[in-house]
Amino acid sequence: MTSTHFEASWDQARDLVHDVALAQPTIAVPVANAHGFALAQDLHALADMPPFAASRIDGWAVSGPGPWRNVGDARAGHESSRSLTHGECIHIATGAVMPSGASACLKDEESSLVGDLVSAIECALGILDAHHALPEMHDVRPVGYEARNGELLISAHTNMSPALIGLAAGAGHDTLTVFRKPTVDVIIFGDELLDDGPSRDGKVRDSLGPQLSGWVTFLGAELKSVSRAEDTLAAHVLAIQNSTADIIVTTGGTAAGPVDHLHRAISDCGGELIVDAVLVRPGYHQLFAKLKSQVLIGLPGNPQSAVIGLLSLGSAHIAGMFGQPVPELPLRTISRAVRAPDHEIKFTLCKDTGEHVTPVEHVDSSMLRGFVQADGYAIVPAGGVTEGTPVRWLVLP
Repeated sequence: MTSTHFEASWDQARDLVHDVALAQPTIAVPVANAHGFALAQDLHALADMPPFAASRIDGWAVSGPGPWRNVGDARAGHESSRSLTHGECIHIATGAVMPSGASACLKDEESSLVGDLVSAIECALGILDAHHALPEMHDVRPVGYEARNGELLISAHTNMSPALIGLAAGAGHDTLTVFRKPTVDVIIFGDELLDDGPSRDGKVRDSLGPQLSGWVTFLGAELKSVSRAEDTLAAHVLAIQNSTADIIVTTGGTAAGPVDHLHRAISDCGGELIVDAVLVRPGYHQLFAKLKSQVLIGLPGNPQSAVIGLLSLGSAHIAGMFGQPVPELPLRTISRAVRAPDHEIKFTLCKDTGEHVTPVEHVDSSMLRGFVQADGYAIVPAGGVTEGTPVRWLVLP
């Protein structure tokens, strides 16, 4: 049986939940629909890129020294049947196939056309050699200029972005083999929560339910449902048992208060705790459990604590499901001293100025306004830091 790690360090907790992740099954998706998926196989070029020598500019494909006699034109998207001899040129569009015998290209704005004779104008004269010839393949994209047939372009386990999708399409791929996104059911615990209007009558408006869909998508998963459960053990157990998602995310009930039933509910559902509390502030009462064929991430009820828990445990576990390492974080220099507990790291919302990160206001674990100003979390080590210290930086969407 897996042992429970109580008060795990943040790095230890991330490693633990990452290591118990099971690889997601793979699916094939159209290349245009691959955004946000993790690639399951290395992606190679299916042909030379480009497959033919092509003009880099709108201008003239020339042969040998100038001036050159215009003998035609070439448009993009058409095979070239023209063959040039020295002293000849054709008007050519960007991306068009270079004709046989062409040695270089001259931009429109660097040329003059008098009758059918093309010459380089003064601004281009410095490009020409002593014989008035352009350098070989000047402003030409050679065959395989970007990639050769079979060349590795994108490694497996890479998260597909719009730019990478463009590269995959340009390399000739119509479909991609990717890891299926894990599904997530969110269960909101808390009889004190309202679903509409402002807080009133001793109750508070639920701010976690509406935002969790965005956070789930940000982590590379797919939200199935968001539901509410009463603060009773029976309701907790039923809600967990009714979920068919890969990952169950709960909010509230992670501590040991009079209506905190999550620990008992996990046990009654046959689950076992992997992590029970993490040495971070905010977000101490976050937990991670394995069920029969699912996992459960228990988030504290306070908004910032919940977000920190999801970004900590959720991101590490989902990375493991995609065969990726625990996400590494870049470093940023913090602009002023920040205190932290002696034995806990502190997540500090900050604005990134480009030169350093600066703590913002409204950062209590129950507050939401700090997110408006912040670009990410500075992860301040236990004991705190002085001004100018490098800290790990967790970017927010």
